[in-house]
Amino acid sequence: MRLISLYLIGLVFGVGISISGMANPAKLLNFFDIAGTWDPSLAFVMGGALIVTFIGYRFVLKRPAPMMSESFQLPTRRDLDLPLIAGSAVFGIGWGISGFCPGGALPALGTGRIEVVTFVIALLAGIFVAKVLQSMLAKRAPVQI
Repeated sequence: MRLISLYLIGLVFGVGISISGMANPAKLLNFFDIAGTWDPSLAFVMGGALIVTFIGYRFVLKRPAPMMSESFQLPTRRDLDLPLIAGSAVFGIGWGISGFCPGGALPALGTGRIEVVTFVIALLAGIFVAKVLQSMLAKRAPVQI
């Protein structure tokens, strides 16, 4: 049942991304082109998602536990560290250069376009490199000051 639920959630997300046009890199790049062919529709999509998430969290977090898990897995850290800032910067630069966000690229894989496939391969390579770097940094002894 859990796998079916995950599939349906992913399907709804992918359909929403496709219908909103967010799987189209030109639409995303036009959002960032404020001085040129600016397209504000991404702000409306993101705003709508923010409203749904805000309301959804209010309902869901009133439950003692999720429906398909023993407990909620919410972030506990609130500090800003180098991995968070660097990862956010790399994500934003990649999004700005390619026009693809991972959330929009995965549904766009169905189009078979080479630029989508190339992006997803680069995304997976980046995840692999990040994991290797995390592993290497975890093995280093912390610096005492």
